[in-house]
Amino acid sequence: MGLIETASGNSVWRGMEYYRNHKVVSWNKSGKNTYEGVVLGSEGQNYTVHIDKAHPRRSVCNCRFADGRRVVCKHMIALYFTAEPEAAEIFLKQADEWENEEEERRKQHFADLRKYVNGLSKNELREQLFSALAELEERRNRYW
Repeated sequence: MGLIETASGNSVWRGMEYYRNHKVVSWNKSGKNTYEGVVLGSEGQNYTVHIDKAHPRRSVCNCRFADGRRVVCKHMIALYFTAEPEAAEIFLKQADEWENEEEERRKQHFADLRKYVNGLSKNELREQLFSALAELEERRNRYW
């Protein structure tokens, strides 16, 4: 599992934002699969970052989120994307593909739902409608 897969979705997207806003102040390749760098944080503080692509949980950052924990933070992702911009491009392409697939699944779901509803008899349709309205009313009463 790589850095992106190990990080939370929020960390990846915030890291992408940091990458796009050029928040990585400096960086260098320190080994075959490792990078060191300094990333400017949201409050103007510089964070020292080490990422290990082969062992993401060995990556470290001195930010509040990651310091002393085995997690991948936004600063690590920003450094990774800065050092390997093709990884950022691949990630964005995969995100676009997933969103397009999700949209197709949504369209297919509603097409299947329409087909199901059109196949119901008038009495079945009335029963389904009543059940749906009763459930909606129950939910509303629970929250009010």
